[in-house]
Amino acid sequence: MSFDLFTTTEEHEELRAAVRAVAEDKIAPHAAEADEKSAFPQQAYEALRATDFHAPHIPEAYDGVGADALATCIVIEEVARACGSSSLIPAVNKLGTMPLILGASEEVKQRYLTPVARGEAMFSYGLSEREAGSDTASMRTQAVRDGDSWVVNGQKSWITNAGVSRYYTVMAVTDPEGRRGSNVTAFVLHADDAGFTLGEPERKLGIKGSPTRELFFDDVRIPDDRRVGEVGEGLKIALRTLDHTRVTIGAQAVGIAQGALDAAVAYVKERKQFGKAVAEFQGVQFMLADMAMKLETARQMVYAAAAKSERNDADLSFFGAAAKCYASDAAMEITTDAVQLLGGAGYVKDFPVERMMRDAKITQIYEGTNQIQRLVMARQLLK
Repeated sequence: MSFDLFTTTEEHEELRAAVRAVAEDKIAPHAAEADEKSAFPQQAYEALRATDFHAPHIPEAYDGVGADALATCIVIEEVARACGSSSLIPAVNKLGTMPLILGASEEVKQRYLTPVARGEAMFSYGLSEREAGSDTASMRTQAVRDGDSWVVNGQKSWITNAGVSRYYTVMAVTDPEGRRGSNVTAFVLHADDAGFTLGEPERKLGIKGSPTRELFFDDVRIPDDRRVGEVGEGLKIALRTLDHTRVTIGAQAVGIAQGALDAAVAYVKERKQFGKAVAEFQGVQFMLADMAMKLETARQMVYAAAAKSERNDADLSFFGAAAKCYASDAAMEITTDAVQLLGGAGYVKDFPVERMMRDAKITQIYEGTNQIQRLVMARQLLK
């Protein structure tokens, strides 16, 4: 493994300041309402589209801004600092389109990446199923060739931003008798395809402003020109996608944790007990120091992994898994400690830390549970 250093440039820090300004002005004021009502944060989407932060990773060749992997992580981090649900707009646009960037034909890239870059459509990703979560190769959704078309039947579970996305990258078995893992193909499905329906929104612990629903396919006929990559290459493309996008989940976790730490610091400096600010007690100071130390370690791991994602380094699988795993574990610890530091105030919705704690939990679960991340890391070490 290489341990090449990375640096943030002046442009990266200017980007951070710009995103933070948008997040504080246009996104944070609506975060509690999106959570309370389980409503998609439309104001956030409009603000992100207006500033080209909704899908910054898309290359300039497709009308995107061509942000590098580290810049994309900074966008997601700063949005997550204000609202975890809203950060899934740029994060899931990357997740849904990354299979196309990695494996699609130029014609497919032009057709689908351009409207996402322009803010005309969002993109979701369909890999998991009810009985195929961590064990993705056991998926049952099938696509059967019929002339120049494919007929898709099955379902996908836990699909982020389902119902607001126009396009979906869907993995389906195209050779039921083929070798496991080499019998899956990726396709682009449209929200208005005949036979494509959605389940009811899931009632979730956190990230409530980002809808999560099942996808159902009942004889959905799609042309072969919506295929992403070669027949049988779908699962390989899906797993390569996750190598890159796990880094963005690490960035989301860092952002949520930063928001919680900021709120905790502000509170303990103002709250007085026993005649002095709570921040003056050494026990509280130690908690804050540990929180900040974990947060900065997580941030550095995410940024190092982002640099490897940009270079497509051979050890990206290890670093992507490590960054996502460490950052999400740290975010869960930091947000829980933030609730503790606010005491009773931390447990009520008058303050944002209870929302941040709930939002942080999913970062340990989606795009591969942290148990799976540890398996990925161990396999890389044992190669």
